[in-house]
Amino acid sequence: YSILNRGIESEVLPAAQRYGMGTLVWGPLGQGMLTGRVRKGEQNDLRRARFSKHLTDERRIDVVEQLIPLADEAGMPLTHLAMAFAIAHPGVTSAILGPRTMEHLDDLLAGLDVTLTDELLDRIDEIVAPGTDVTRLDQAYLPPALLKPDLRRRPVSERGAA
Repeated sequence: YSILNRGIESEVLPAAQRYGMGTLVWGPLGQGMLTGRVRKGEQNDLRRARFSKHLTDERRIDVVEQLIPLADEAGMPLTHLAMAFAIAHPGVTSAILGPRTMEHLDDLLAGLDVTLTDELLDRIDEIVAPGTDVTRLDQAYLPPALLKPDLRRRPVSERGAA
């Protein structure tokens, strides 16, 4: 769940709220996109960029380019904006951090007290509509239910209405 991937706002988070369930979301930094290290027309230093299409996706990069000045205007790094966004949703209980270095962790911890205003959240909504994803992530792992049709289909003899 991140500014770039808001699809769970449609059904998952409302269902969790309705039934009093907690949600632990992952990827609040958009799998590296919301760190500011991936910019339009610039080479990035992310080694996995050549393997992960989402790190070179023009639509995602265009959104990041709109979010960077928004974070600057709010007086915070993009990483703080992204983390505060993820935990601002009432259906989110906590978010998994994925720092690779101590410097990354220190940056994220420095943003613990960041609270986004309604105006700032509305401006994010204008950039990425609630409940939408800015292109689908190209996940390396595909669960068996997506790979094996028999895991998502009843046997033919059980498909008819009884």
